[in-house]
Amino acid sequence: MKDLKLALGLMSGTSMDGIDAALLWTDGDKVVEPRGRLSVAYDPDLRAALRRTVALAEMLPGVDTVERAMTLAHAGAVDTLLKQAEIAPEDVRVIGFHGQTILHRPEAGITWQIGDGALLAVASEIDVVSDFRAADVAAGGEGAPLVPVYHAALAADEARPVAILNIGGVANVTWIGPAGELIAFDTGPGNAMVDDWCLQHTGEPLDADGRLAASGAINATALAALLDNPYFGRRPPKSLDRNAFRPSPVAALSPADGAATLAAFTAQAVARAAAHFPAPARRWLVCGGGRHNPYMMGVLAATLKQPVAPVEAAAWDGDALEAQAFAYLAVRSLRGMALTFPATTGVSKPLTGGRLDRALP
Repeated sequence: MKDLKLALGLMSGTSMDGIDAALLWTDGDKVVEPRGRLSVAYDPDLRAALRRTVALAEMLPGVDTVERAMTLAHAGAVDTLLKQAEIAPEDVRVIGFHGQTILHRPEAGITWQIGDGALLAVASEIDVVSDFRAADVAAGGEGAPLVPVYHAALAADEARPVAILNIGGVANVTWIGPAGELIAFDTGPGNAMVDDWCLQHTGEPLDADGRLAASGAINATALAALLDNPYFGRRPPKSLDRNAFRPSPVAALSPADGAATLAAFTAQAVARAAAHFPAPARRWLVCGGGRHNPYMMGVLAATLKQPVAPVEAAAWDGDALEAQAFAYLAVRSLRGMALTFPATTGVSKPLTGGRLDRALP
């Protein structure tokens, strides 16, 4: 077991609600042993700054101030987790640092995750692998999703085909076939549109438990307009920016009806994605914040016409899964192993990636 390493993963997703941190013993291949995790909410000022940065990313000349603040917030999460787990920095081989995506335009060869890996390495006293997507995009890939290879490691004993659906700000799916074949792509919106709608109309950052959507009615005309988008006709692999879809079709609806219609849009996009699978999934497992929304889960099950379950049904920790994945990917990067594949990002051949910043010169 000479390749077994203790790694720490950090993830801040498109929902921009905070930082997930997780420790993982792994060889970057088949051995996956979670050690501990925590979630830290962004303070309101930093979250607001990140939201502004994402909204203005195409026009910003630089983001140094918010990038430094966000990186130091991640360093604080690392320190808290290590103290909680009673682990010294020198006992952790590497940190996998995703950073915060503020712009994703792979068709233009652009993917932009802010986060200073060198600063984090110095602050944490641990080597850091970051910038996971750039090599894939530079080679003509979509740069996303990155987690499918970790899904495959977790699902080694699952009945197949199995679909793992991540409902974050953007939703993506991994289909794993009977022989371990991987297909992965972004399905469409996840929570981001509903979150933005709730913030605009209620002042709340999300629709807690789907209560607002549950009190409304789906508007069929607005839903049809949302679904009239060329993205759904594209064959995978394919990926999305957080702000790829505009909410104008629901603009005239009540807050409750708008939330219900946007939740239905997420579910309908997933159903359209399933049409790209070579064979129907025997089981749907859901991770990401969307699995905590009973209204979203109910609409999803009704739309797919089959049961869906949170990944906890497979004894996985859904709140830590993506952070664990970046710990796993960091170890794979150190070993020169592939992170992305032709059927997950469209890159021409399996490709490694990530940039290593050392804690000490």
